[in-house]
Amino acid sequence: MPKREPVLVASGLTKSYADLVALAPLDLKLRHGEMVVLVGHNGSGKSTFLGLCAALLEATDGDLTVAGHAPGSFEARAATSYLADQPVLYDDLSLLEHLEYIARMHGVEDWEDRSYELMDRLGLTARADGLPSRFSRGLRQKAAIALAMVRPFDLLLVDEPFVGLDPQGRAAMVELLAESHRGGAAVIVATHQLDFVQKAQRCLALRDGELVFDGPANGANVDQLVLGEN
Repeated sequence: MPKREPVLVASGLTKSYADLVALAPLDLKLRHGEMVVLVGHNGSGKSTFLGLCAALLEATDGDLTVAGHAPGSFEARAATSYLADQPVLYDDLSLLEHLEYIARMHGVEDWEDRSYELMDRLGLTARADGLPSRFSRGLRQKAAIALAMVRPFDLLLVDEPFVGLDPQGRAAMVELLAESHRGGAAVIVATHQLDFVQKAQRCLALRDGELVFDGPANGANVDQLVLGEN
């Protein structure tokens, strides 16, 4: 049976640094199975919003719940997978050891099959025993994608996933995102990749920390919002 309660609820969510407002009061509900694209110019508040949802930042004001719990709680962390714009990897673990560690931590019993499936789709199988910390930027990004996808989640937060990816990696990323939302997860993708906007159901646009658009991704003014035009 589909889950009816929103996976993410923000009410008056705000983040400020002294006099600088990084995220103006934001009200938002995100339900299971929604594919959302988050757009806006650099500094518009996209990464700030994702950081708040992932409990990497603390809100200045307002309320936020993830899977019905406070960000940073055990329950919220168990429900959330976060793919950062800059991959964070251990120096001394191979790619396969990374995948095993993350998968086992989240109770994935068939972790090896899932790991090799992801590595195959992302063109990483030959790198299974390599150290991702020594990979090129593009290979590190692929490794981070595999790590984000090897575990279960109700909410997937993705920050600029296409940077540094080759065509195979981009195609695999798009397919994995689509599979996640079809599987019932809520997916938020922050990106400047214009051709991805139309693959989402819903578009959120931020400008100077304010939510200026929340509607269908195929809305007539979405391209203008992505480009930061009035």
